Amino acid sequence: MKKIFASLVLGLGLAFGGAGIHAQTAAPAADAPAAVTAAADPATATPALAEAPAAAAAVADAAPAAEAAAPEPTVNKGDVAWMMVATILVILMVVPGLALFYGGLVRSKNMLSVLMQVMVVFSLITVLWATYGYSLAFGGEGLIIGNLDKVFLSGVTMASLADTFTPEAKIPEFIFIAFQATFAGITCALIVGSFAERMKFSAVLLFSAIWFTFSYTPIAHMVWGAGGYLLDKGALDFAGGTVVHINAAMAGLVGAYMVGKRIGYGKESMAPHSLTLTMVGASLLWVGWFGFNAGSALEANASATLAFINTLVATAAAVLAWCVGEALGKGKASMLGAASGAVAGLVAITPACGSVGPMGAIVIGLASGFLCLWGVGGLKKMLGADDSLDVFGVHGVGGIVGALLVGVFAAPGLGGTGADDFSIGSQLLIQAEGVVITMVWSSVVAFIAFKLVDMVIGLRVTEEEEREGLDISSHGETAYSR
Repeated sequence: MKKIFASLVLGLGLAFGGAGIHAQTAAPAADAPAAVTAAADPATATPALAEAPAAAAAVADAAPAAEAAAPEPTVNKGDVAWMMVATILVILMVVPGLALFYGGLVRSKNMLSVLMQVMVVFSLITVLWATYGYSLAFGGEGLIIGNLDKVFLSGVTMASLADTFTPEAKIPEFIFIAFQATFAGITCALIVGSFAERMKFSAVLLFSAIWFTFSYTPIAHMVWGAGGYLLDKGALDFAGGTVVHINAAMAGLVGAYMVGKRIGYGKESMAPHSLTLTMVGASLLWVGWFGFNAGSALEANASATLAFINTLVATAAAVLAWCVGEALGKGKASMLGAASGAVAGLVAITPACGSVGPMGAIVIGLASGFLCLWGVGGLKKMLGADDSLDVFGVHGVGGIVGALLVGVFAAPGLGGTGADDFSIGSQLLIQAEGVVITMVWSSVVAFIAFKLVDMVIGLRVTEEEEREGLDISSHGETAYSR
C-alpha cells in the first residue's frame, strides 16, 4: 500500500488516498524530465571542459527517452460511464435511502421533518461543495486544508481531467467533482439522525453549513488531498471511514448532548413508526453503497471489483452477527437489528474495501455487527446521550472498527493489498492517529458550531412544537392523512 501512496503523491499528484483516495486535476507536464534536470545540474556537472559535449549528448538522448516513457493520458468511456453510475448510486443512498431509513425510525408525527432535513441538507451541501468546498478539499497541497484556486469551479472545463490510480487513465474533472459532492452531502445528512425530532429546521441548515466548512473539508483534505497530513503519513481510508462516518458520528454525538434529550425520553414510548420503511431504506443504502465504495476506485477495473465484493460479504456478515448477538442477548433477532447490522457492516468496510481481501472483509463485518450492537445498547447507556437514531453507535463505532482493522487485514499475508514489507503494528498506529485526529477535530468544530447557531437562532423548537410534532410545526404538513 505504501507503493500506492508514493505513486499517488509523488508521481501523479492525486488528491486522494485510501478511502476514496481520490484525484486532483491533472496538470500538463511542463517540467523537464527528472533525468534531464539531474544531468544539467551544475552541482553534479563535471568541471572538465572536454566532457561537456558528452554530457550534452547524454541529455539530448535522455529527453526523447523520458518523453517516450511518459504515459499518454487517456479517457476511457467505460470509466466515465461507471463513475456517473456510481455517483447516481450514492445519491440513491441519501435520497431516498438514508431518508427512508431515518424516517421509519422516528415517530409518525416527525416523519416528514426527517425526510426534509436529509433532502435539503444534501442539497445545501452539494451547492456549497461546488462553490468553495471542492477547492478547499482538493485545491493546492496544504497540510490541513487546500486553497481557493477553484472557488466557483474556476478553471474547470469539459477539457479538465482528474487523475485515477492508473498513470495513463484520466476521468473528466466534472464527474470527479460530482462524485465527491455526494460524499460531502451524505456526511452532513447523517448527522441529523442524532438530534432528530427536536431541532429547528433553520438551525439544522446553519449548523450543517458551518460544520461542513470547518470540519468536513479539512478532514477530507488531510485524508485524501494532495499534501494532506494523514495521506502523507500513509493512513488507509479507501472510501471514508474517517472522513465520512467517524467525522459525522462525533458531530452527531456532540449535537445530542447540546440539543438535549427529547421530551419524555426514557419515560414515553419512542418506538419506530414504520420498520417497513426502515427496511426499504436500509436496502437502498446497501445497493447505493456499491457506488460509494467501488466508485472510489475511480475506474471500472479490478480494484473496483475488490471493493464491490468486500461491500457485499462484509455487510452480509454484519447482518448475521447482529442477529446472533440479539438472539443471544434477548432471545429473538429483530428486523430492526438486521437492518442496523447491514448499515454497521457497510460503515465498517468503507475504509477497508479496497485494501483487504474478502475473508478479511467478512471478519470486519462480523466484528462490526457485534460491536455496533453493543454501541447502540451498552455504550449508549454509558454515554447518557439521546442519540435519537444511534448515529454514534453505528457510524462512530463501525467507522472506528473499520479504520483500525484495515491496518490488520491490509497485510498481504492476510489477503490484503499491502506491500511485502507491510507492518501491522506501524499501520495500526497510523490508523489510530487518523481516528483520534478526526474525533477531536470534528468534536471541537461541532461544539463551536452548535454554540454559534444557538446564539444566533436557537437550537431547539419549543416544547409545544415538539409535542405537536415537527411535521406540522416546522413544515405545515403531515406524512399520513388522519
